[in-house]
Amino acid sequence: MERLLTQDGTPTFYHPGYGEAYHPRQGALLQARRLYLEKTLTHLHPAPRVLEVGFGLGVNFRVALESALARGVRLRYLAVEKAPLPKELLAEVPLPLPRAEGVYAEILKAWPEEVFRGPWGELRLVIGDVREVALPLGYATAVYLDPFSPKANPEAWSLGVLWKIRLALRRGGRLATYSAQGAFRRALAQAGFRVHRVPGVGKREWTVGIAVGAPPG
Repeated sequence: MERLLTQDGTPTFYHPGYGEAYHPRQGALLQARRLYLEKTLTHLHPAPRVLEVGFGLGVNFRVALESALARGVRLRYLAVEKAPLPKELLAEVPLPLPRAEGVYAEILKAWPEEVFRGPWGELRLVIGDVREVALPLGYATAVYLDPFSPKANPEAWSLGVLWKIRLALRRGGRLATYSAQGAFRRALAQAGFRVHRVPGVGKREWTVGIAVGAPPG
């Protein structure tokens, strides 16, 4: 894979199989903070439980962990990843997050174990296609939907997957994603989310979905 430097100074990689980079050129760290952490209100939650689709380079996890450690709260994090990257590659993506990086270094020593626990909380890694893996009902306070784009990886954005995600998300919980695709937003609404367009960074819009009412089915 080709290593790239984004505009906020944080690195990412270009995946030749999907024909896309793991993060936007405007910044891996910027997107993790402004979109996933803040738009889901994870940075304010007293007991955050995050479900991430697409662990990738672990940037979103580390940003959420840094926030939790700074506030003195425990983080529970469930990440679904179809093809985990080797720890040698993950180690090439350092971030200026002093609290989280120490924990992450310990995680990488045993990567890719299924469960990592410590006084900071828990990271549970589910390896497999999100269409096929089981997700715990009512687990998450927030969902970070961050696979490769609907064009490159349409399966991860399908209505069936969004139904599963809605069942895993607590009522009132928030989903955030960089995609503003119309077909995806319509499917998100059909899956039981109230869909909001929010200003993006580096692109015109991002998408936030709020779990409302009972899950479908």
